[in-house]
Amino acid sequence: MARGDEGGENMIKIYTLGGYEEVGKNMTAVEYEGEVVIIDMGIRLDRVLIHEDVEFQKMSSKDLRKLGAIPDDRPIRDKKVVAIALSHGHLDHIGAVGKLAPHYPDVPIYGTPYTIRLAKSEIKGEEYFEVTNPLYETNYGEIVQVSENLAIEFVQVTHSIPHSSIVVIHTPEGAVVYACDYKFDNNHPYGEKPDYKRLKELGKEGVKVLIAESTRVAEETKTPSEAVAKMLLEDFFLYEGMEADGLIATTFASHIARLQELIEIANKMGRQAIFIGRSLAKYTGIAKQLGLIKMKGSRVLRSPNAVSKVLKEVSQARENYLLIVTGHQGEPGAILTRMANGELYDIGPRDTVVFSAGVIPNPLNIAQRYALETKLKMRGVRMIKDLHVSGHASKEDHRYLIRMLNPEYIVPAHGEFRMLTHYAELAEEEGYRIGKDVFISRNGHIVEII
Repeated sequence: MARGDEGGENMIKIYTLGGYEEVGKNMTAVEYEGEVVIIDMGIRLDRVLIHEDVEFQKMSSKDLRKLGAIPDDRPIRDKKVVAIALSHGHLDHIGAVGKLAPHYPDVPIYGTPYTIRLAKSEIKGEEYFEVTNPLYETNYGEIVQVSENLAIEFVQVTHSIPHSSIVVIHTPEGAVVYACDYKFDNNHPYGEKPDYKRLKELGKEGVKVLIAESTRVAEETKTPSEAVAKMLLEDFFLYEGMEADGLIATTFASHIARLQELIEIANKMGRQAIFIGRSLAKYTGIAKQLGLIKMKGSRVLRSPNAVSKVLKEVSQARENYLLIVTGHQGEPGAILTRMANGELYDIGPRDTVVFSAGVIPNPLNIAQRYALETKLKMRGVRMIKDLHVSGHASKEDHRYLIRMLNPEYIVPAHGEFRMLTHYAELAEEEGYRIGKDVFISRNGHIVEII
């Protein structure tokens, strides 16, 4: 294997377009014999949010690229792109579909059902481009032939959003496996399981390249199951000594399993779960269509009028409700942020706010979350933090994946340079060598596999 070689006939090229020196705006392209499959088209939200007047849906891809908010796909613009594959529905993987897919008109987009429906929602809100790409819902285990030499497969894996997948690009030279994002959850409360059988089969069939996320690889553990988060939440909410008036929980709107746990807890407490926030309405609405969440006993508020009316009712009888709101990162305009600013609801000493989410580790999120917590403290709110487990693989999850797949080459992804380097160090523990069969890349570069 060599980087920068003048390639041969059977070369595989990995275009590392986004997410290779940062956490966010993930995009990778795999080329074989002049044909390209793109994997993911994500955004980096903090680069958008830091500008107060930015209206993402109305902006051109050129302007967003200058902000560093979406990947620079110019290295593959003139290539023969035969398919776009989406690994899962988080915005750092699908949020730029409306901006970048139009560069490849009519090229089909594939993904699992929840992922594709979320992508359609993003496209529906697009105001600058017309998106003509057909979108296809693809089931786990289905191998889609997208050209004579290339096929796509989605392998089931667990993450913090339903229908997450490890994307496999089958080539005559072996498989290119894209594992961004995942963890190995063996005790998921709602039955989701990684497809170990298929992953082991791929290892026997031959994996040419593994492209793997590196976000939490430095943590020398195995990422805990979602069952642990469920237990943490139940341990706090469901005990005899619980004396709380107003209860407010916040988590990722896309974390359907966590939202299901909160609904069940509310029902056990004899409270009504009320979802407040546009993103919560969107993600739960699509999940309900697909039978991925049971909303029994809960309400979802969509219109500003409904939010104002219901919160007035809630404030008079706090003990009857569990509010589930947006704003766990302190995002401007989110419901919890507005409450902390004195809007919508008179939040104060009678209320407990439960954060069932970690702080996304970038300076903007850290600053916004700090401001939110400070405002809540000033209002006398009781705060409970870190009732949460990550959806990202830690070191031992990654080690197991390497051993199952036994790839010839590894390209760490989805992380800052220090994260990519930590993954390379793990690969060296497993017998690989940096510069020989492990390659740390950066945005806009090409890794060539001969």
